[in-house]
Amino acid sequence: MGSGTVKDAALAGVVAAILALPLAGFQSVDLGTAGLGIETRFSYVAIGAGAVFFGRLALAFLRGLHVNVPSVALPRFQGGRLLGGVLVAAAVALPFVPFASRDVIYLGTTILIYVMLGWGLNVVVGLAGLLDLGYVAFYAVGAYSFALLAGWLGLGFWEALPFSGLLAGTFGIVLGFPVLRLRGDYLAIVTLGFGEMVRIVLLNWTNVTGGPNGIAGVPAPTFFGLPFTPRAPHDGMTFHGFFGIAFDAQQKMIFLYFVILALALATNFLTLRLRRLPIGRAWEALREDEIACRALGIDPTKVKLSAFAIGATLGGFAGAFFATRQGFISPESFTFQESATILAIVVLGGMGSQTGVVLAAIVLVSLPELGRVFAEFRMLIFGAAMVLIMVWRPQGLLAWREPSIRLAAAEAR
Repeated sequence: MGSGTVKDAALAGVVAAILALPLAGFQSVDLGTAGLGIETRFSYVAIGAGAVFFGRLALAFLRGLHVNVPSVALPRFQGGRLLGGVLVAAAVALPFVPFASRDVIYLGTTILIYVMLGWGLNVVVGLAGLLDLGYVAFYAVGAYSFALLAGWLGLGFWEALPFSGLLAGTFGIVLGFPVLRLRGDYLAIVTLGFGEMVRIVLLNWTNVTGGPNGIAGVPAPTFFGLPFTPRAPHDGMTFHGFFGIAFDAQQKMIFLYFVILALALATNFLTLRLRRLPIGRAWEALREDEIACRALGIDPTKVKLSAFAIGATLGGFAGAFFATRQGFISPESFTFQESATILAIVVLGGMGSQTGVVLAAIVLVSLPELGRVFAEFRMLIFGAAMVLIMVWRPQGLLAWREPSIRLAAAEAR
């Protein structure tokens, strides 16, 4: 390892320090009556620069040992069905294990929301190969559709759920038409702009969306009309009264958990079935080569629109559930950071991999719960993880997928 390598590592560390200084070197603090003050955190900057310096040296050392780091390939993962079955069994049993507190169930519900969103975006990005940076727009449309239908027409969750998905799917088609001829970076920029347009409309259309104040009082789902409340309105029957059990606030959380689990499993079943149908094969053909796709007689217009519509519909379903779980929605819940998180889940898990999306969602959603540092630098950790994945595992954690068609071995003649 020569002096040139050390200089290169030192230069990388200096650049990292310069970039980290405005991001992590200062923090605003409340000084009470004196107003706001600035607190320096140069130790964080030094830690980041040191990590980059030694990481650069480690890469140079590995290359000096003739280890081709960028092309490190992990063995193909072929236990997807077994792992999927284990994950489903664990998800079903989670609310009943001894350590399943309210916080654990709430975290599990949040993870399942992101799993459902990841599977919806996987249709657009992983299968059809269309980079969508504004997927949170469909999430927002589904949430606001349910909130408005419940407030204006008095519809319940189960009644408004199909309409939320339908409206989100319509928005997907509306987005699909202007971007039919766009690819790559241009498509990403347009979808990013679409997501920001939806958020700005929600923020400024005060008469309908409530503007920055959002919409409160979103009704919670019921169990066949039985509410999870101490007392039912109009002297009706409650869930605990119907079953003759004591009221517990955790009953509602467990019910919501199983609702999103059922929606996520239905999403998984739908996407797996669609992938085996001609439309799913057309998505993958479009992802691999659009010119060859046209040569085979496949209409890219219909294929792109179908991918956007189905992915948006699934995002709308997840948005409706998010609204009913929170009971309150506002534009602050649908920022670009949400789109980045969902896209990171798809990329880290593996493009087109259903099981990989689940594992990535568990890691990325649970990460902020591990401590204050993880929560504070979540986006920085996301970025570092994306860089590492692109270097060592460009296909994602579990990139291997079941083939769409299995051709029988040719008989010996």
